[in-house]
Amino acid sequence: MFELLFRRRAIFASLFAAALLAACAAPSKPPPVEKPQPTCQAPAQGDALVGNWLSVRKEKGVAGELRTLFTLHPDGTMAYTEQLKRGSKPSQGLSEAGCWKRDGQALVLQTLQSNGMPIDTSDPIYTNRYVVSSLSGNSLAMRHADGSAIKARRMSPGYRLPF
Repeated sequence: MFELLFRRRAIFASLFAAALLAACAAPSKPPPVEKPQPTCQAPAQGDALVGNWLSVRKEKGVAGELRTLFTLHPDGTMAYTEQLKRGSKPSQGLSEAGCWKRDGQALVLQTLQSNGMPIDTSDPIYTNRYVVSSLSGNSLAMRHADGSAIKARRMSPGYRLPF
């Protein structure tokens, strides 16, 4: 009787172990194929848009002052930093990095990282287009696709928004 009971337990234990091993050995799904990040292309040599551009403005429906710093590097990379200043309250901000290019009279910003995290490059919200209406020396005037006007002034290299 004892041998029969022992054999049944051994058979069930063996079957359970075999099933467990088979489940572990089953092929898993291949990892999702990641799309390669776009590579930034350098603009034409001496492009006047290269540099740091600061815009300070108020927008209807927004309590406080919006400060936007466009940092356009000569290698085609960019940093976009926007900060909302509201009196004595701490600033709220957005920091994006990616590529920039000229498309005729337009400045096109393609975000690749937002607040340090990679983004879905197929999402159109991460591509911003500004029509450059005037660019002279230290001043830049643009219009965003939503119609808002942006006036910016050139800042020194290495300039960052204060907190």
